[in-house]
Amino acid sequence: MHPGDGAALAPRGNGVRGLRRFPSHMPPMNDATRPDPVAPLRGEAALVRVVGGFALTAAVMNIIVGGGIFRMPAALSAQMGAAAPLALVAGALAIIPVALCFAAIGSRVQVTGGPYSYLAATFGPFAGFLAGSLMWISNFTSSAGVAAALSVQLANLVPALAPALPRALLLTGIYLLLFALNAFGVRLGARAITVLAALKLTPLFLLAGIGAFFVDWGQVSFSPGAVPSWAALGASMALVMFAYSGMETALVPSGEVTDPARSVPRATLVAILLVVLLYLGLQIVGQGVLGAALGRSGVPVADTAGALWQPARVLLLVTACISMTGFLMGNLLGTSRLVFALGRDGYLPRSFGTVSPTHRVPLLALAVHAGLAWLLALAGNFDTLALISGGAICLVYGLVSVGAWRAQRRDLRERGAPFNLPGGMAIPLLAVIAMVLIVATLSTQEWAAIGIALVLLMIVYGVLHLRRVRGGRNA
Repeated sequence: MHPGDGAALAPRGNGVRGLRRFPSHMPPMNDATRPDPVAPLRGEAALVRVVGGFALTAAVMNIIVGGGIFRMPAALSAQMGAAAPLALVAGALAIIPVALCFAAIGSRVQVTGGPYSYLAATFGPFAGFLAGSLMWISNFTSSAGVAAALSVQLANLVPALAPALPRALLLTGIYLLLFALNAFGVRLGARAITVLAALKLTPLFLLAGIGAFFVDWGQVSFSPGAVPSWAALGASMALVMFAYSGMETALVPSGEVTDPARSVPRATLVAILLVVLLYLGLQIVGQGVLGAALGRSGVPVADTAGALWQPARVLLLVTACISMTGFLMGNLLGTSRLVFALGRDGYLPRSFGTVSPTHRVPLLALAVHAGLAWLLALAGNFDTLALISGGAICLVYGLVSVGAWRAQRRDLRERGAPFNLPGGMAIPLLAVIAMVLIVATLSTQEWAAIGIALVLLMIVYGVLHLRRVRGGRNA
């Protein structure tokens, strides 16, 4: 982070790292020095903290419960049979330590940027750039994949949208609407996310709760002996982690969260626990109601609801569309702030680090992320994009877990009392081991895609670093 951009982490006199504002004093303003009210505003100080704890919890749940849950029950059932819930339990054991690490480091590093800012504060600019870039790749591929899946869901409801041209126009309209909702301020975006979260989560929790009374428990097993093979369990984990992922994006706009030292840990942990319960409930109900037919379903959640009450099938198809739209909304809100942070700190052109003076949102970052995702959605499909996104985000999770341990060890902090991880490095170590085991299940093609992206990112970092060094020498 660069001086003059609003805030930076720096050591206090007693050795504890805290928040230091730059510059230390400013000359008095007069008409000649007062900023232009219509000029773009730059840096962290230009953002406003208006997102409360409840809205942040809704944002985390909204972006986690996106498109994956509406495909995952069938895929897990096909791979794991009656033991499919065990994959979700294994995923919960992996994601909960990661969530604790995010809660800890998110309460200590409170500027906009999420994993990018966390790693930059704990390990320096290269680690931050790498995490931020990996996350951006993961996020626009996941956005494109979910948008492609949304077009399929809508085509099932309205067959006229299935051909190529109507599909392209539909995707264009979706991203234009998402951009407009985000462009008129973070308050509007946060309210839209809260409404979308309520609209999609209510039917899902009702299905899980009511459906539990109709489960044939002979179709469900939690016995390790029922797992077809360890290879099947491993193969299912990348999909499970994609379905559980999303908190990292929701936490990127920390510069717009009120009292982040308290809001971030509470929102993260409450949201993850509720999502784990919801996913387990939906998988168990699907298994117990549809049995082996669950693995052959194209719309497993809707088919489960339809088996209980036929009109509910259409309701859950509509819910799927709302859910995916909510995911796209949260993805755009959070990732645009990540792109803003990269521009703010000079890893992208400085124009990316500006916000509009009227609504205080990073318009260029919003437009570029939406545009990239839109182009990829036109040509891509959900399954391929989800695996690439899931593998990349597991790498980010591992980096953030190590960063949480280092931040606590160095007592890195800003405002408010931070959330401390119990057991020292035990939880971060558990999280890292889980992520290593999951990425080890990726195919050669998926590793190649991530490896090529990493090499390209390192080249970009090197070029930008040289430009900054030369610019500093010429200054």
